[in-house]
Amino acid sequence: MTRPATPTPAPIVDPALVRSRAILLMLGAVLCFTLMDATAKALSVRVGTVPTLWARYAGQTLVVLALMAPRLGTVLRTRYPRLQLLRSLYLLGATACFFFGIANIGLAEATAIMNVNPVLITLGAALFLGERIGPRRAFGIAAALLGAFIVIRPGSAVFSPFALLPLGAAIFYSAYALTTRFVGRDEDRWTSLVYTALFGTVALSLAVPFYWQTPDALSLLLMVALAGFGTTGQLLLITALQRGEAGMLAPFAYAGLVFAALWGILFFAEYPDGWTILGALVIAGAGLYVWHRETRAA
Repeated sequence: MTRPATPTPAPIVDPALVRSRAILLMLGAVLCFTLMDATAKALSVRVGTVPTLWARYAGQTLVVLALMAPRLGTVLRTRYPRLQLLRSLYLLGATACFFFGIANIGLAEATAIMNVNPVLITLGAALFLGERIGPRRAFGIAAALLGAFIVIRPGSAVFSPFALLPLGAAIFYSAYALTTRFVGRDEDRWTSLVYTALFGTVALSLAVPFYWQTPDALSLLLMVALAGFGTTGQLLLITALQRGEAGMLAPFAYAGLVFAALWGILFFAEYPDGWTILGALVIAGAGLYVWHRETRAA
């Protein structure tokens, strides 16, 4: 008589190790996104901003469609076609504003201004999703906007209207995030990723012939790098959010301020001044404060 096989015990997973891996994935995503921004800034000078935007979306579309080919029919099914169109439009607006911004101002300045989006999302959630906004949240929102205006410095001699574009990008991105939060209750993340990639590619493919400049070998290489950094960043971010809580990972997004300042110095000889550093610290501090209150309340 044979004895029944002894079941193999499931491996014990250390929660601290899981959190550490999620944090590393998040930092990897932020690193890729800032490298994408630096690549876009370099490419915009060579071929123009619209072709740069097109390369960003077209490259990601090819990669995503290749990854999702076995189940593309399932992924394309959506319960919210209008909202998917709207959120795709918001993301395209955010990307366009940011890319046009970094083509004309420093990478560190643009990234600092863009980082007001977490507190704008908190404000939008209160206005449109019925989430409560108390005095502490209101303080965080006001502080982040103050930090943005310290960086932008409207009315000063160094003010550039292009500095308002990253602020527009932050507003568009906040609208995108809120719409994604609503849609994400019932939809696969890959469905949302496919629709944003396809919409941006189709819209920009209609516009790019009017702005096309034949790229040289280096520009083609930058286009490939742009698509690679953007797609890798998206995949790392999705994986990080699958393995770790969004609230735990949120503060690490501010590592992008350090990365952006580093790339600006190394690749473009852009040294952020004291006001930019002060504004970035105010924005990051406000975001971390709101994050702390949110996680403490949770």
